[in-house]
Amino acid sequence: MAIEHVFAGIPVADSGTARAWYERLFGRAPDVNVAENEAMWQLATAGWIYVVEDPDRAGHALVTVLVDNLSDHLAALTARGITTGPIETIPGAAHMASITDPDGNKFTFGEALSPAE
Repeated sequence: MAIEHVFAGIPVADSGTARAWYERLFGRAPDVNVAENEAMWQLATAGWIYVVEDPDRAGHALVTVLVDNLSDHLAALTARGITTGPIETIPGAAHMASITDPDGNKFTFGEALSPAE
């Protein structure tokens, strides 16, 4: 059995507020508007994030995305008005920085360490 696509869901209390925040986070409008209260962004060939209005579960998502250059990515987020946490290092694994959306969902960006680090 081969997994071909991954869809990670992020429940939010208000889809309008969340959609505006996630458009700033990803730097673009959604790739797919599923419904008035659900939108999807394709982040990798087979990796998608969907933001859906679900007030009872809002604020409990944990998402981690690896990027090729964490410093550049965080600078771009800052330029779009997204406040990021400090860069932390997980020894032997990655540099990471976390962001919390308006509902409290935790979104972490990371960059894998090179073998020399």
